[in-house]
Amino acid sequence: MSLSPYLAKKSYLIDSALAEYLPPEDRYPEVIYRAMRYSVLNGGKRIRPVLMLAACEAVGGEAESILPAACAIEFIHSFSLIHDDLPALDNDDFRRGKPTSHKVFGEAIAILAGDALLTLAFETLVKTEVPPELLVKATARIASAAGVGGMIAGQVADIISEGKEVEPETLEFIHRNKTGALIQASVYCGGLLGGGTPQQLQALDFYGEKIGLAFQIADDILDVGEEGKATYPSLYGLEKSKELARQTVDEALAALADFDEKADPLRALARFIIERKA
Repeated sequence: MSLSPYLAKKSYLIDSALAEYLPPEDRYPEVIYRAMRYSVLNGGKRIRPVLMLAACEAVGGEAESILPAACAIEFIHSFSLIHDDLPALDNDDFRRGKPTSHKVFGEAIAILAGDALLTLAFETLVKTEVPPELLVKATARIASAAGVGGMIAGQVADIISEGKEVEPETLEFIHRNKTGALIQASVYCGGLLGGGTPQQLQALDFYGEKIGLAFQIADDILDVGEEGKATYPSLYGLEKSKELARQTVDEALAALADFDEKADPLRALARFIIERKA
């Protein structure tokens, strides 16, 4: 399938919903709402919410029915980027070609905007109109992926590993948690909220795990030469890292063997993850 039209269509749906669920900028105190909207609506490929919608469709669900959950995933991702960019962490001045949140609004507002987006994510998630038992399971899974069961643990491991030689197990822990956990949860919860069977959810969970790891390996390859960070090229070399990324995607694709053509967007997205240039 041609991925570009699919991405364009789904990104438009997601962007429209994000703008709707974000509070308006004219509410007092205006600066926090401007900061939230600035970071969320500042472009981006929307990979995580698109994966969620694609997984929902792969099990026969309607993508538009779970847009609140997809927006929740993007709010969590945006929160993590705001905080990652802060001087105490990566100290980045630009994100997607524009000044980072703390450069525009100051550190205090940036921290609070990230906090606000994390809480808004769960406020938005519960607006998904699915059976309550499915929503409870999805909420627990997403909370774990965003917290010390996933993203936070990976970020901490990344921080304490800076400037050190790390073992392969440590590097994989960082990648599976800091980046992979939220991607994996996006896929799994898309299938869950779409009404997938236990067998389908098990396959989607494995697919999500593998593409989450492949995504970060691909990022490492794109950022090759970055100093002080634990990366696959620094540990394995560039060519071996590319081979590992391809192998991981192949494993992800194999997990979709029993799915029909409705899973073709997931297959195309897996290939896109390691072929992208940014």
